[in-house]
Amino acid sequence: MNKIQKIKNYAFIDGQNLYLGTKEVNFVIDFKKLRVYLRDKYKIEEAYYFLGFVKEKENTLYTQLQKAGFIIIFREHSELLAGNKKGNVDPDIIFEIMKKLLDESDDFEKVLIISGDGDYKKLVDYLIQKKRFLKILFPNKKFASSLYKKITWEYFDYLEKIKHKISYKKKVTKKKKEP
Repeated sequence: MNKIQKIKNYAFIDGQNLYLGTKEVNFVIDFKKLRVYLRDKYKIEEAYYFLGFVKEKENTLYTQLQKAGFIIIFREHSELLAGNKKGNVDPDIIFEIMKKLLDESDDFEKVLIISGDGDYKKLVDYLIQKKRFLKILFPNKKFASSLYKKITWEYFDYLEKIKHKISYKKKVTKKKKEP
């Protein structure tokens, strides 16, 4: 009997970049829908969501991400600097991807990145060369770094094109008719 090999890809998401990029084009990500979309469209087995420093008031966001099936990774900051820094998760994402690539016991196939940040360009080029890159999903066209202009269309797409599939729908409440 032949075993069917299951495709196993990983996603690495720059949370701050995703948030700002979707906010700019007026939509809010529904994390459950995004996770389902990534699983169904790109065969994402594990989705890592990277965030800046921890704020207690953001517990609702963290719970939503976990319930949707994301693995949350927080950027470490000194308590003294936490309030003054942005997330800057780029080095953490690059490190985690390289760590996964070096782990011989991890049999994943390809990497998907959600960000528009040009800091991943060298990594993207390397992964394409090694045939381990799936795609980079830019939050919107304006958020795509010009550094990516030379990669072919097969390696990128825009989340704003599918916002109808992955955003919250506004609930319409019906007004009661007065007698």
